[in-house]
Amino acid sequence: MAKRILVVEDNDLNRKLFCEVLKANGFETEPVADGELALNAARAFAPDLAIMDIQLPNISGLDLIAAFRKDASLSDVPILAVTAYAGRGDEERIREAGAANYLSKPVSIGPFMAAVRALVD
Repeated sequence: MAKRILVVEDNDLNRKLFCEVLKANGFETEPVADGELALNAARAFAPDLAIMDIQLPNISGLDLIAAFRKDASLSDVPILAVTAYAGRGDEERIREAGAANYLSKPVSIGPFMAAVRALVD
C-alpha cells in the first residue's frame, strides 16, 4: 500500500511540484494550500508523513507543527519542514517545535526525496 503524504504549502507551484514528484515516486498525496485547513485534512487523510511550509498565511508553520504534536491522532506523524526563510537559529526552532527534519528552499529533488524516504521507510 502506498505511503500517504500530506503536503501543506501555500505556493501553488511548489505544492504541485512536491505532489507530482511524490506521486511519480509511488506516494499518495493530499495537497493543502491553507494551513488553517491542515489539521482537519490530516485527520481525514491519516498521513504517514506531513511536508509543511513554515511561512503560511493565517497560521505559522511552527504553530501548526505544535498543533500536530498536541493532537492525539497526529502526534506521531513525522513532519518534514520546508522553508525559504532559513535564517540563523531557524532550524533549531523548527526542530524544537516538533519537526523531524528540515529543508530550505529552493529544494532539489534528490535531497527532497532522500529526506522523505528517511522519514517514511
